[in-house]
Amino acid sequence: MLGLMQDWPLLCTKILDHAATYHGRREVVSRSVEGPVHRTDYATLRRRSLQVAKRLEREGIGLGDRCATLAWNTWRHMEVWYGLLGLGAIYHTVNPRLFADQITWIVNHAEDRLLFVDLTFLPLVEKIAADLKTIEKIIVLTDPDHMPEVSLPKEVAVYEDWLAEADDDFSWAEFDENTAAGMCYTSGTTGSPKGVVYSHRSNVLHAMAAVTPDMMAISSRDRVMPVVPLFHANGWSLAFSGPLAGATLVLPGPRMEGEAIHGLLQDERVTMTAAVPTVWLMLLQHLEATGGTLDYLERVVIGGSACPRAMTEAFQTRYGVEVYHAWGMTEMSPLGSICTLTPEYADLEGAARLDIQEKQGHPPFTVEMRVTDDEGVDVPWDGKTFGRLKVRGPAVAEAYFKGEGGEIRDAEGFFDTGDVAHMDENGYMQITDRSKDVIKSGGEWISTIDLENLAVGHPDVAEAAVIGVAHPKWDERPLLVVVPREGREPNRDDILAFMAGRVAKWWLPDDVVVVEEIPHTATGKIKKTTLREQFGDYRLPTA
Repeated sequence: MLGLMQDWPLLCTKILDHAATYHGRREVVSRSVEGPVHRTDYATLRRRSLQVAKRLEREGIGLGDRCATLAWNTWRHMEVWYGLLGLGAIYHTVNPRLFADQITWIVNHAEDRLLFVDLTFLPLVEKIAADLKTIEKIIVLTDPDHMPEVSLPKEVAVYEDWLAEADDDFSWAEFDENTAAGMCYTSGTTGSPKGVVYSHRSNVLHAMAAVTPDMMAISSRDRVMPVVPLFHANGWSLAFSGPLAGATLVLPGPRMEGEAIHGLLQDERVTMTAAVPTVWLMLLQHLEATGGTLDYLERVVIGGSACPRAMTEAFQTRYGVEVYHAWGMTEMSPLGSICTLTPEYADLEGAARLDIQEKQGHPPFTVEMRVTDDEGVDVPWDGKTFGRLKVRGPAVAEAYFKGEGGEIRDAEGFFDTGDVAHMDENGYMQITDRSKDVIKSGGEWISTIDLENLAVGHPDVAEAAVIGVAHPKWDERPLLVVVPREGREPNRDDILAFMAGRVAKWWLPDDVVVVEEIPHTATGKIKKTTLREQFGDYRLPTA
């Protein structure tokens, strides 16, 4: 016997329909690539997205076609997303921070037909356009007044002129909710980048999970600023979860420096925002240098890499902003967990509260987690025993595009994240390392993340990274690499003394190196492969 409920497919366009119908005058504010702040609303965004869909159809774009974007977070980028979704076509967000040859490989592998590009990235596109084998047309996301002269071996259109060739008299296409919606390539695994393909169903379920009170807690009363780019791990769902809740959206465009972010947070009265730690480091440095305040911001979601304890403490004690420490992956759409405080921990204060907030937290409904040893046996949930973190759920990848990498699930359908973690008795997960980054010293594991977070708490340290360096007795020992705060001169002995007593003695780094800059990946994570190459011949004083 089946239930007697209506069949209502979970399509991403239904999110925009809902926002336009019931929150139509809610603002979508963007700092444009051209400079000025642009204001629209959900009703207008939907109308223009319908225009995009109609114009795309005239280009011959339809069900299953991939179209690439090289663009910042703006209203135009969102129009392209929803226009593609409304045809059953697929948005493919390409990370412009990758190397040119990586971008070329990814676009060719995806077989993208159109490329939508912001003015910022035109010089990059000019270099690689001839090698983009499947791109038929390049559409520049600007208006005629700002369109520069370009030399491209492809047909070029100016977005506003291109869009004006269609009206909004159009209806969204109808298709199965499991139809592909979006693509994002990850380089988080070994070998070539691999394409993760999101479905309409997975995006809608993920957005519904993300807005819940114990996750991002987004409501129509919020003014949400996704600093995390749409090209980073599906935009952390905020292009869907914001409209789903009817929240005002504030899109920061191309300016990511601390001053610009602070200006928007204040001017647009943002209540909730999200980005990687490197962005918030720039904001906190700006606030410290200028004496700035955060008068409207209530909470900040920090993910992409571990949030240092000192950063959580700074936001909460100096500025009254609650930190939501999050974890996820491109393969998970991307939300895996958020550290909001359940009743077991809600009354904690001071250091005890910060101890819990260092964890990545608990998963939403739709994500199942387990931690196993190398033989696949579950380890105890005691908050201490490390193991391999595995996940499954309706918004978790079951395969990569074109079958790259082969089978990625185990016999029970779990995906191995590549992270090392432990779980406590209340279901709170804490990442202790990437499996490839964990330091094995004398047969025991040392968490580089714990050491990095501790080192950043030193007043002279702006950023820290820990890598394993060869040791004749212990196999590997930790080397701490730090970037100084402006005007400070970190001292090895002072830093080690600061860390002493806060971790096991045998965890303490054998040496400290001060550098001007730590390398990062295209998504803002510390690039430890480069650090390991840089310090491959380093001789520890204890060796």
